[in-house]
Amino acid sequence: MSLTARPILCLVTSLQHLEARARPSSDPPVARLVDRIREAAEAGVSLVQIREPRLAASTLHTLVRQAVDAVRDTSCRVVVNDRMDVALAAGAHGVHLRADSFAPGRTRAVWPSALIGCSVHSQDEAVRCSGSGGADYLVFGTVFPSESKGPDHPVAGVEALAAVVRASSPLPVLAIGGVTLASAPAIAATGAAGVAAIALFAGSAGNGPPLHEIVRRLRDTFQD
Repeated sequence: MSLTARPILCLVTSLQHLEARARPSSDPPVARLVDRIREAAEAGVSLVQIREPRLAASTLHTLVRQAVDAVRDTSCRVVVNDRMDVALAAGAHGVHLRADSFAPGRTRAVWPSALIGCSVHSQDEAVRCSGSGGADYLVFGTVFPSESKGPDHPVAGVEALAAVVRASSPLPVLAIGGVTLASAPAIAATGAAGVAAIALFAGSAGNGPPLHEIVRRLRDTFQD
């Protein structure tokens, strides 16, 4: 499985972020997150990375299974952060690996049909992940100051992103960290294949434009 259409737009989930900004509701948090995933898939988001390290395995399994059902009639794909066991059991499309996790090639040997991504934080990590085979895409960051990482977290900047894009070619690289509609043109100029974000895809729940408008503007930016 691979991601061929550009740009690649990846919603990274965060129940903590959703709860902090959601309107009052009687629906359980996981149900609200599944609704967000469904909305994102219908708006044209390419990929959903389920990244919920605080969830128990059983709850994570339920979330992933429901997320896969929510995107079923769209081109969106669901990957699970680092938990290949849960991804396989819940019928996800693949797994997203930390830079210090299993090598993408080793994961591919176990799960040949999986969509496999890898987070990287330096050019060396990018070369190692892209050179080992197995990965379908890389996510590089933190590119800009990020609300989720805090003000003291180091940022790489667009020049480092451009270097990773060149070093990893032809493997697609997504930028993460402080991604906004305003910063998207600088990201696109590096040759990156797209973006991964939490807050950017909050849509109207985050007091921003509707999700379909965010996706349209991102596509226009990367296709200019």
